[in-house]
Amino acid sequence: MNPHLDLLHPYPFEKLRQLFAGVTPNPAFAPISLGIGEPKHPTPAFIERALIHNVQGLANYPSTLGGEPLRAAIAHWLERRYGVPPLDAASQVLPVNGSREALFGIAHCVIDPSAASSAGKPLVVCPNPFYQIYEGAAYLAGAEPYFVNSEPARNFACDYASVPPAVWQRTQLLYLCSPGNPTGATVSLDDWKLLFELADRHDFLIAADECYSEIYHTSDAPLGALEAAHRLGRADGAHPYRRLVVFSSLSKRSNVPGMRSGFVAGDAAVLKKFLLYRTYSGGAMAPPVQAASIAAWNDEEHVQENRNKYREKFHLVTPLLRQVLDVELPDAGFYLWADVRRSGLSDTEFARRLYADYNVTVLPGSYLARDAHGVNPGQGRVRMALVAEVDEGLEAAQRIVLFCNSLPSHSTITTS
Repeated sequence: MNPHLDLLHPYPFEKLRQLFAGVTPNPAFAPISLGIGEPKHPTPAFIERALIHNVQGLANYPSTLGGEPLRAAIAHWLERRYGVPPLDAASQVLPVNGSREALFGIAHCVIDPSAASSAGKPLVVCPNPFYQIYEGAAYLAGAEPYFVNSEPARNFACDYASVPPAVWQRTQLLYLCSPGNPTGATVSLDDWKLLFELADRHDFLIAADECYSEIYHTSDAPLGALEAAHRLGRADGAHPYRRLVVFSSLSKRSNVPGMRSGFVAGDAAVLKKFLLYRTYSGGAMAPPVQAASIAAWNDEEHVQENRNKYREKFHLVTPLLRQVLDVELPDAGFYLWADVRRSGLSDTEFARRLYADYNVTVLPGSYLARDAHGVNPGQGRVRMALVAEVDEGLEAAQRIVLFCNSLPSHSTITTS
């Protein structure tokens, strides 16, 4: 067996299952899960119709490159959304079966384990807390993850300027998630400028995970990686978007997590190699899914309706929870990253007792992070995925308030 498999941590939801083992939730309450970030809003009917009406495509082997109409639809969406120059759909865009498989695969395409030195294995820099695929991809590619902790004082952004030069010298890949999971933090143009300079100086690839980009709570859409590159003069010339690839998905944007449809875009030289890798790994998208994806990328009305639902939920739920927990509206995304230390409970005990007493599931923050630089930045926090409809989200928030107020050690937070 591959010895690197022994380095993998249990997935957060397996840890949660073990945490809840032997617990019988209060039968007076119907179950509500805020644990898994799986969109629960209905899939738009026009996307379903496009999938059904193109089912005859199952009779054909799909190309790993994807059809030209799909690549063109993705390229045009990127141009509209981020105001970037026209992309070459043949070389700068690659459809994938959801961003997860592509985020995992890119490490195997990029990492050169033979580059290990006396200082150690190649490094993959990751935010902390993080999407666990980044860590697993690093280990199985023969590298080691290096975690950069999110900082509450920076609105949960990571301070990449604090990373020692010796780390960057060993770095071959940087995973970046903006808007972040679970914090909702976004990367600023100044941070992008620093990261591009570091990537050029130390010759590593930036893999920007942007699957939450279309869920935001103000009028300002989050800055995208390609947009930042364009504004900093890196979208033109002989090598546009050098050392940058962007990953996105329809799962959250269009409420189709089961369709497994996303894309990678950016550096054409990297995508050429990644296409070769995926040709061998068998990652072609089914023709009916391609047809439904074209319909989804070409429509913005359903995206705005979806965004409005999230805005309504967050603006109703966040003030309720703020009465009993330290929690603020995130920059973007559909998670609340709540500090539960006022309850007098650890994040794991908070989750376990909330499940037992009120049948509400949340995910302990320490399960989403690693001990790094003397701390676990997820400790004392829980992640709440506000993915269900408004009424269920409000019900969950009301139960959490009742739970917190029932704790003898809890102190109520007063707000002005």
